Amino acid sequence: MATRKDAKEELTTTQREHQQAVNKALDETKDVINVTTREATQEIPQYTRKLGDIQEQTIKTTREIADNYIESQKEIISIYQSVWTPFVENANSRFWYYISISPKGLAETFGTVVSNFADNVIATTRLANNVVSANMEQSSITLQRTKDNLKEFSRLGINAARTFHEASNDVVTTMFSTVETVPSSRPTR
Repeated sequence: MATRKDAKEELTTTQREHQQAVNKALDETKDVINVTTREATQEIPQYTRKLGDIQEQTIKTTREIADNYIESQKEIISIYQSVWTPFVENANSRFWYYISISPKGLAETFGTVVSNFADNVIATTRLANNVVSANMEQSSITLQRTKDNLKEFSRLGINAARTFHEASNDVVTTMFSTVETVPSSRPTR
């Protein structure tokens, strides 16, 4: 028959084995997380490069759209100028007191509109970049606060477990000491 001491040692050995198994599983999980985060960290330059490429492509495309549009308008104006010039000269000679229209003035106005359009697209791109940057900063702050809060929750959980452990030990110690000091009511043979 096993003695109380043997049973207690067996329980302690089993607890130790369980604790080692739990520690091993948690350490393996921690290792997997470390590998995953290390891989994700290595991908950051790739994401940064892609974001920069997208921004550069947006600016380049905006410039090309504006350039192509201006060139097509130059071509169109040049084609229709032969019709416009006599009409405008005739209109200016008859109504020069009231109105003055020139193809050069129209072209300058049109150029200003197209230039403003390109400036607005660039400004919108900058605003979008600022929004993305602000959101990234806010995400970083949120992650830091989450980390701090979870660290505090872990500390609270550990303290609660220690308190429970100490209370359990006190109860067990009190019960065993009471059992050992109280004489058995069973008759011995």
